[in-house]
Amino acid sequence: MEEKSLLIKNARSIVTMDGENRVIKNGSLYAVGQQIIAIGDNLPYETADAVIDARNKIVYPGLINTHHHLYQTLTRNIPLAQDCSLFDWLLTLYEIWRHLEPEDIYLSAMVGLGELLKSGCTTSSDHFYCFPSGISTELIDEEIRAAAELGIRFYPTRGSMSLGRSNGGLPPDEVCQSEDDILRDTRRVIEQFHDPSRFSMLRIGVAPCSPFSVTRHLLKESADLARSYGVRMHTHLAETMDEEQYCLEKVGMRPLAYMEETGWTGDDVWFAHGIWFNDAEIKRLGACGCGVAHCPSSNMKLSSGTIPVRKLLQAGVKVGLGVDGSASNDASNMLWDVRMAYLLHKQLNGDSLTANETLSLATRGSARVLGWEDAIGSLEAGKAADLFMLDAAQLGFAGALFDDAALPVTVGAYQADMTIVGGRVVVENGRLAGADEERIAFRAQLAADRMAATAAKRTKLDYRAYRPANL
Repeated sequence: MEEKSLLIKNARSIVTMDGENRVIKNGSLYAVGQQIIAIGDNLPYETADAVIDARNKIVYPGLINTHHHLYQTLTRNIPLAQDCSLFDWLLTLYEIWRHLEPEDIYLSAMVGLGELLKSGCTTSSDHFYCFPSGISTELIDEEIRAAAELGIRFYPTRGSMSLGRSNGGLPPDEVCQSEDDILRDTRRVIEQFHDPSRFSMLRIGVAPCSPFSVTRHLLKESADLARSYGVRMHTHLAETMDEEQYCLEKVGMRPLAYMEETGWTGDDVWFAHGIWFNDAEIKRLGACGCGVAHCPSSNMKLSSGTIPVRKLLQAGVKVGLGVDGSASNDASNMLWDVRMAYLLHKQLNGDSLTANETLSLATRGSARVLGWEDAIGSLEAGKAADLFMLDAAQLGFAGALFDDAALPVTVGAYQADMTIVGGRVVVENGRLAGADEERIAFRAQLAADRMAATAAKRTKLDYRAYRPANL
């Protein structure tokens, strides 16, 4: 089948985020299939299968989300979990998550991925690790189905929890799996879905949940499995001081040393958070090529701490941006988290980021973290036509149109006017192009209400209030 062409013309500016950080005024972009063929201010192309007049629009590379838990979109704004640190937050929400069903996973992914697309995100990873007892193990398939329907470039990681509460772990036994089941289904997901091609719409990673929810044996076996298939590896690390204390007490070493001992460092590994690495550990991370997903909103909400982003970057650590699970952020909005990262680090002496560096985290930096910098992360010939547009004529930008590249970072934006993935329009006029947003929202809220009500009956707690339920 012949590939369709796309011409974007008359853009107010195109912010390329290429190696020279070019901003092309009155720019145009021409793509065939998924690939950008030409980009500039005076292209020889006048027509295409699809022509978009981008007058008054600013074009940016698609944002790339390096850490998420899509299933958590159904447990946002839970009163009992609004003011908790990480471990208490998890213990509260595990009681709801144990009631997840396959349709819930699909709906939560439609909501979370839809929010991401509407906020200019064109590629998203996901860390799915919650498999309740008695429910199908093929739950990751449901979010893959949602991603395909919405048209987002997707990088789900098959997560796992094997160390339940009865064996000294944090999660309830009911949301853990046997290691044989975990490894068997991980192989299935990789073999069935992973596409390593350059412009793939679906890649798979291997992702045990955390040092406090899996065994040493599973960490080693997961690393061996991932490398036997040539796929990347992901887990949480150095998120809180509680995690550090847990590792010291249970395994007798700091979290990064534990990862090193189990085979979990290298240029095929990225960690979520990375707040509590010391200076020596940061040097080791840079030397081995590890990546880190910075999740500013989540870290602030859970009072986890602030990642030493400047030290990480100076040591050569790959750093990208992530929204983290919606329940620890209460949103899946990459534009918000870009600005949040910028403002968060402005308050830290010696650790602040420029607007360009912040946008780079969410584009080129995130692409490097995912090992995908050959195809995504910037707008230039040969790369994917993944981009979003902001309308420069909107009221909120009045008086701010002096630096188009910095605009979404310094001024901020709520949603994109248009989002394009692989040359295909997936958000138009701020609305999802291929989905009924109101129907998805209605069905998702029904599912969320059911889960919370079921959990309330079991625990005698009202998840909508700060008091025990009168049941």
